[in-house]
Amino acid sequence: MQVKTKAIVISALKFQEKSLIVKCFTLSSGLKSYFVRDAFSNRKASQKIAYFQPFSILEIEAVHKNKGTLENFKEIKTAVPFQTIHTDIVKSTIVMFLSEMLHYSIQEEEKNESLFEFLETALTWLDHHDEIANFHLILLLEATKYLGFYPDTSEIDLPYFEMIEGVFTLFSGVNSLTEHETNLLKKLIDLRFDNDQKVFHVIERQILLKILIDYYSFHLDGFKRPKSLEVLKEVFS
Repeated sequence: MQVKTKAIVISALKFQEKSLIVKCFTLSSGLKSYFVRDAFSNRKASQKIAYFQPFSILEIEAVHKNKGTLENFKEIKTAVPFQTIHTDIVKSTIVMFLSEMLHYSIQEEEKNESLFEFLETALTWLDHHDEIANFHLILLLEATKYLGFYPDTSEIDLPYFEMIEGVFTLFSGVNSLTEHETNLLKKLIDLRFDNDQKVFHVIERQILLKILIDYYSFHLDGFKRPKSLEVLKEVFS
């Protein structure tokens, strides 16, 4: 089946000497993996590889056989030409980390248009703003709405957050956050991208990042701790 759709690049893995396996989150079909033959073998290689940087948003034409095998691109062009995301060291580190998080989080070959549109809007915002210290935290929390495990905030005034059930509780349990950690999470729940980025100290951001990674690992089978986490910590230290 020939498909024309937008696609967000999640990862690109070199295969043998000259080729790439590219994983994309597509608007039309959810998660798809593509084989890019001879990506490194001609004068236009650098131009071709530039399409496949983390979180690039592409307009693609592709042949989808939908047999669980690698698909093939027919045509690729940039859908959203970013100005700063892949040249600013802080932003590029953020998107490297977040794309790795989503690599282990988006697991189904089913379309999720609301998640796609959220990511596209969030990345466009990142590209146009410089006060971005909490961007990764807000995105990871908001993404759980579309992945199916956003915290139940109906009892948000209670003092502890229980990680397995995703609810606020009166009593602390084995998998509960401390009262201080719960208060940080409540503060994050109220944040939006345009809010004051200085609302958290560096240590508080690190605590929240650990909470979010733990929360993802509780709720997603096969989730792995991102290798780029230490790089992200260095950038925000």
